[in-house]
Amino acid sequence: MFNRTTALILLVALAAGLGLMAGKKFFDRDGGGRSARAITFYPQPRELPDFSLGQSDGTRLIPGELKGHWTLVFLGFTACPDVCPTTLAQLAAAQKQWETLPDGIRPRVVLVSVDPERDTPARLGEYAHAFHRHTLAATGDIPSLEKFATSLGFVFQKVEGRHFDENPDDYTMDHSSSIAVLDPDGRLAGLIRPPFDPAAIAADLLQLTENTAP
Repeated sequence: MFNRTTALILLVALAAGLGLMAGKKFFDRDGGGRSARAITFYPQPRELPDFSLGQSDGTRLIPGELKGHWTLVFLGFTACPDVCPTTLAQLAAAQKQWETLPDGIRPRVVLVSVDPERDTPARLGEYAHAFHRHTLAATGDIPSLEKFATSLGFVFQKVEGRHFDENPDDYTMDHSSSIAVLDPDGRLAGLIRPPFDPAAIAADLLQLTENTAP
């Protein structure tokens, strides 16, 4: 269960919303001054606290792993009935627009499962790669996931079903549905809110990559 109080959850969500309201929906110097179609940027990129999540390939997802690329991070879980598969399919459509870019600069998409009880590394990897072969997948214990999600301005919570006492799998996960945008330094740079437009996401990420490529 999400162990923070409801008040704290609301404050985190409110702070994230206010930060985005203060931001301008325009590319900064990294975007060449062009209008962003999908991304709302924060006034200043935000450093993320240290984190360590387990990836589906057995390696660790740590801050250094996210440097050098523009990265999109989405919270989800494999048993999600609608939002997660829809979002991952939309992200896969955007990924197809940049999949020919060199691996060293290609934007990344990371699915972070907030359901570690059911999402084993093998299951999570198979699920993510069914949408696009380049999608990364990671998870961790609940405290690590809470810390990581909060640093992005996201929240999640386990919601037990009516028959949870008899069936421990009778639960779902409520979670933020936006996509976090991390810059090549691994900092939180902005947010993409639903509804998602794959063409707009692809255009923004291609432009950002072009303007920050070495």
